[in-house]
Amino acid sequence: MRPPLPPFNAETAAQKARLAEDAWNSRDAEKVSLAYTEDSVWRNRAEFLTGRAEIVAFLQRKWARELDYRLIKELWAFTDNRIAVRFAYEWRDDGGHWFRSYGNENWEFDDQGLMRRRIASINDLPIAEADRKFHWPLGRRPDEHPGLSELGL
Repeated sequence: MRPPLPPFNAETAAQKARLAEDAWNSRDAEKVSLAYTEDSVWRNRAEFLTGRAEIVAFLQRKWARELDYRLIKELWAFTDNRIAVRFAYEWRDDGGHWFRSYGNENWEFDDQGLMRRRIASINDLPIAEADRKFHWPLGRRPDEHPGLSELGL
């Protein structure tokens, strides 16, 4: 079981989104993969994945390339066993160039609260280091740090 469980309400859907944000900000691919079914299906940009092993490999590649990764997710909509979020994350490449990546995700959960489908659309915006808005130590976003709406994103 991976609480909160469907069917979702506004409170449990927002909680699920924050738990996902916290996990991804850990940058621990193995830990993150445990939130997905063994046969979870993903579309991430133009990449298609199936199963936890592919998810782990994908996330390891991602975080080896996207350095100083900091993510904020915000609940967009929910119903029954589905949640939609919008998100933004900031990162830099190994050349020191900063980016803010914006996107939307559609999630579908099984009865045990594991995500069986994740569909993500993402766009990258080059930004100057001075334009960064996500300033917290690597890891979980502090509760007092503003979310996307408060930051005007």
